Amino acid sequence: MNTELHIYNTLSRKKELFEPLNPPFVGMYVCGPTAYGDAHLGHARPAITFDLIFRYLQHLGYKVRYIRNITDVGHLVNDADEGEDKIAKKAKSEQLEPMEVVQYYSDRYHKNMEQLNVKKPSIEPRASGHIIEQIEMIKKILDNGFGYEVNGSLYFDVEKYNKKHHYGKLSGRKIEDLVTNTRELEGQDEKRNSYDFALWKKAQPEHIMRWPSPWSDGFPGWHMECSAMGTKYLGEHFDIHGGGMDLLFPHHESEIAQSVAANGIEPVKYWLHNNMITLNGQKMGKSLGNAVSLEKFFTGENDLLEQAYSPMTIRFFILQAHYRSTLDFSNEALQSAEKGLKKLFKTFETLNKLIPSDHSTVNIKKLNEKCYKALNDDFNSPVLIAHLFDAVRIINSINDKKESVTAEDLELLKNMFKIFILDILGLEEESSKDQNDLSESLINTILRIRQNAKENKDYATSDKIREELTKLNIQIKDTKEGAIWSYDN
Repeated sequence: MNTELHIYNTLSRKKELFEPLNPPFVGMYVCGPTAYGDAHLGHARPAITFDLIFRYLQHLGYKVRYIRNITDVGHLVNDADEGEDKIAKKAKSEQLEPMEVVQYYSDRYHKNMEQLNVKKPSIEPRASGHIIEQIEMIKKILDNGFGYEVNGSLYFDVEKYNKKHHYGKLSGRKIEDLVTNTRELEGQDEKRNSYDFALWKKAQPEHIMRWPSPWSDGFPGWHMECSAMGTKYLGEHFDIHGGGMDLLFPHHESEIAQSVAANGIEPVKYWLHNNMITLNGQKMGKSLGNAVSLEKFFTGENDLLEQAYSPMTIRFFILQAHYRSTLDFSNEALQSAEKGLKKLFKTFETLNKLIPSDHSTVNIKKLNEKCYKALNDDFNSPVLIAHLFDAVRIINSINDKKESVTAEDLELLKNMFKIFILDILGLEEESSKDQNDLSESLINTILRIRQNAKENKDYATSDKIREELTKLNIQIKDTKEGAIWSYDN
């Protein structure tokens, strides 16, 4: 097993030699999606980042238990312990049960992940399925003196915790700065301090997502779910916890505090965070109104897009930047990624036609070592890709009789391409998915025709289209955001 992997630990702010707590087993927890909307490019980046890490650790021989959760309760609209639950709000607007919303968007997320060739996690727990575990962890926090109750709601006492531990160690913040910078928010006067965060919230009469607890009918705070589920599936202290940089504070910071307060030990050895995707230097996200769903990227139906971009183009685009660096979206960058991806797979064809010689004029073994060195340097995918394009140049030179390789080196070269491009980077040749992509494009086109018919009050045509699609087991649901469809198998 390769023992020279170094990863950047957000907690220590430096690269560290990766040494699992219990080799060959590795526990990895990654914060997954909140199931109230379509996945966009910002969701794709952590999914692909940690898919790369998952794949490489498995390639090195580790047995990885990869947990990626789904948030389906407790994430409030203003992220400040007040307001409506995001999923409940969506359910009300669509006149659905909350879990219908969760199921629908979870299914769409899974479909997008499959399109991006992101491997399924070992376990994908939902917050709503672990209410008991969250309640039990809250009890431990209270018993240890780090929480308090007000009118049936429970809050974490950050100031008291900070007297014994360091709240802010992950993000580099100090509690004095929190006192200065945290504004008093409406409805938070029941907290001792504005920066305290909810462990459990008493549900108001109109709140539709609620569970019984020793304190009130209510729901867990957003941060509690990951602490409870991480402990359940990976233990009180596990190897890797990851997610987007936007989760570093307050979500991951609060996770550390909760786990230390409940269990008395640090929950995670290595914290890994991917950086943002930006548009003209500004973060892409739903709250800023500049997020483009993955579906729109795949169909090209957005004013920001000059064309449709395939799932593999999106994957390759994301992998061309190191996961800790910002990645700026542009059509030019995506079109460049599209060309580069085609070049890689075209070289596969050339590689399979090469004829070995009795001697090598190129050092394939050294090139192979460089590829591993790149990945061992904090999963440096752009450097790996640069080495693979060096291999492309060599392959074309061999094909043009300018260079030569032995049968042994040729086999190593073929193995390199398979391992690094297919197995670790997780790239697939587009032609294998063309038929499915065409079918989806046709259905989306038909739905646009139906929408135009509805807007023109041609309800007979609209109903006829729905009827014919239903015969093909394609179910249509009209929402405020437009028609959505799914296969009814």
